[in-house]
Amino acid sequence: MPSNIKVLLVDDNHMVRELLRQAIAPFCTVETSSTGAEALEKLAGNPPDLLISDYNMPEMNGRQLLEKIKGRSKAASVPIILVASKSDMNESLRNLQDQVEDFLEKPFFVRDAAARIKRVVDKISLEKMAREAPGETVVRGNLTLMNVMDLFQSLELGHKTCALTLRNQNDLCELFFSDGQINHAIYGGVNGDQAVYKVLAWTEGTFEIDFSRSSSEHTTTRSTQGLLMEGLRLIDEANRDAEENVLEA
Repeated sequence: MPSNIKVLLVDDNHMVRELLRQAIAPFCTVETSSTGAEALEKLAGNPPDLLISDYNMPEMNGRQLLEKIKGRSKAASVPIILVASKSDMNESLRNLQDQVEDFLEKPFFVRDAAARIKRVVDKISLEKMAREAPGETVVRGNLTLMNVMDLFQSLELGHKTCALTLRNQNDLCELFFSDGQINHAIYGGVNGDQAVYKVLAWTEGTFEIDFSRSSSEHTTTRSTQGLLMEGLRLIDEANRDAEENVLEA
C-alpha cells in the first residue's frame, strides 16, 4: 500500500526510470519526469515530498536542477536524493553533502536502491505525520504500514530523541531514543538489547512516538544499526533451526 509520501523521479534513461518506479511504487506515490525542465514544471504546481534525480542528464543535470529548486521558495525545502556515479560524487558533488538527503551510487542493484529510498521515505512520512498534528507531541500509526525495523531506521536517520511504544495484542515494549540511538528498552521483565530483539520481527500491532519523553537510563550495548544487524542475525538463526527441526521430523 502506498504511503502518504509523493515522490518525483527524474531520469532521462527510460529503463532506469521505470525500474526504480516499479521498485518504490509499493511504498510511495510516484510521478516521473524525463528531463530537469519537465521536473521544474511539476515542482511549480504541486511540489512532491521527495525528489529523486539522476545527476548526469543532458541540457540540465541534477546539480543544476537542485540549484534551481533551492532558488524557488515553494519547492526549496523538498528533500532530494541524487543518483550519480562514484567519480561524479567524488569530483563534482563533494560539496553538496549538506544540501541533499542522500546519494545513490551508480551502478546499483534495484533492490538495494529501493531499500535506501524507503528509509528516506519512512523518515519523511513520520515527519509529515508530526506536522499534520499541530500542537501534538505524539505520532501514532500501524505496524502493518511501517514495521519495527523501518521505524528504528527512520528515527535513527532523523536523529530523533523520543519514546517509542509498541503494542501487539497484550504485549507492550517501550524504547527510548537519544539522537537516533536506542539507549533504553523495556519488554516485560527484560531490558536492553534482549528487549529490542524480541520485537524486531513484529509486523502487526501499533506504534506511538512521543517526542516529549526521553530516558537517561542506558541499558543497551549497541548502536541502533548494531542492534538491527544482531537482531536480524538472531532471526535468521531461529528460522534455520526451525527449518532443520521440520526436516528432522
